[in-house]
Order: sequence, then C-alpha cells, then structure tokens
Amino acid sequence: MNPHHSDVRPLALTAGAPSVAVKQRTLSAIDGVRQLPPGSPAPAPAAAKRTGRVLRRRAGRHVPAACLAAAVALTGLAAWQHERSEQSARRARQAYERLEAVSGLLAAPDARTAHARAANGALITVVASGLRNVAVLTVAGLPAPAPGKTYQLWMDVDGTMRPAGLINGDGTVPLHGGPATATAVGLTVEPAGGSPRPTTDPLLLMALPV
Repeated sequence: MNPHHSDVRPLALTAGAPSVAVKQRTLSAIDGVRQLPPGSPAPAPAAAKRTGRVLRRRAGRHVPAACLAAAVALTGLAAWQHERSEQSARRARQAYERLEAVSGLLAAPDARTAHARAANGALITVVASGLRNVAVLTVAGLPAPAPGKTYQLWMDVDGTMRPAGLINGDGTVPLHGGPATATAVGLTVEPAGGSPRPTTDPLLLMALPV
C-alpha cells in the first residue's frame, strides 16, 4: 500500500479544523406420585402407612441430590452474573477512556480533520493532533464485512503499513500509532482477527491531516 499510488486515492478529500458538527458526530459515534383415577377405592389404612413410609424413604434419598443440583446451578449462575458484570464494567471503562481521548483530541489547538470516501462508499473522517500525537477515525455507511472477514486500519510509517486497529461497523475508533511518525491512513478487508500486513488492495488510503 503506497499513499502515492495513482490508482488509490481518497475521494473528496478535505482538511481543516474540526467543526462543531464533526465534534458532535465523532463523540456520539464514540447482552412423582400419580393421583388415583376417579372411582378408585382408597387404600386401606395399613397399606397407606406402608406407602407413606416408602415414599418418605425414597424422597429422603433424592433430597440431597436435588439440593446439590440446586447449589451447583446457583453457583454457576452467580459465576455467570459475575463474569457478565466484569465484562460490562470493562466495556464501560474502555468506552469512557475512548471518550476522554476523543474529547481531549478535539480540544487540542492543532486538531485537524480530513474527510474522504472509501471505495465501498463509506464516509471516513480522521481527526489528528501532532501535539498530542493522537488520531481517531470515524466511519459512516460502512457495509458489513463478509463472513470470516473484518475491516482493518493501517498507518503508513516510512512506507511500511502497520496495523492500526479493526472496525466492523459505523463508529469512532482511535488509531494505534500516532501521526508524529505516520503520514497516511489505510483501510483494507482482512481475515477475521486481522493480518500483520495488508493482503488486499486498499479501500481507502488518505493522508493524515497534520
């Protein structure tokens, strides 16, 4: 992926200080005893007593097993709820950190934006600050990737494309690596989980707005 390749150019690329609309859009874009049948004679008293003793003995044998099964089920439920709680807390913490990073970036005095349209029609906005060495990317209208595929972001550092993160839908993500050493941002389709280097032609290759 070469940012100067004549066949891969961003469409409608513009750059400038982030507007209020861009700031708002970027911030917002930041889971058994059966009964007797009718008419059946009632059991004799002696038989009833024997039946009662047998049932109590049988029930007594099953009570410990039932209690154990209930305890195991409750323990599993508690563990599942704890795991879900930790996952929710971790996601909330990550979302807050992203929001803080984006808010700080948009407030940077040298923050600049660039807009481009990818080959698949998605609108891409990049906000970058050289002073903070931070850049984020917002995408809108990104088609869902094919099964087993993902969209991968790249940073061009001295002509080498380095992984900068994954994105599979509309939203805002920070770019791994900063604009201090990178000159361009790329977008490709890669196998799920990402690749160490691009394996397909870029859908987008745009200069960083710094």
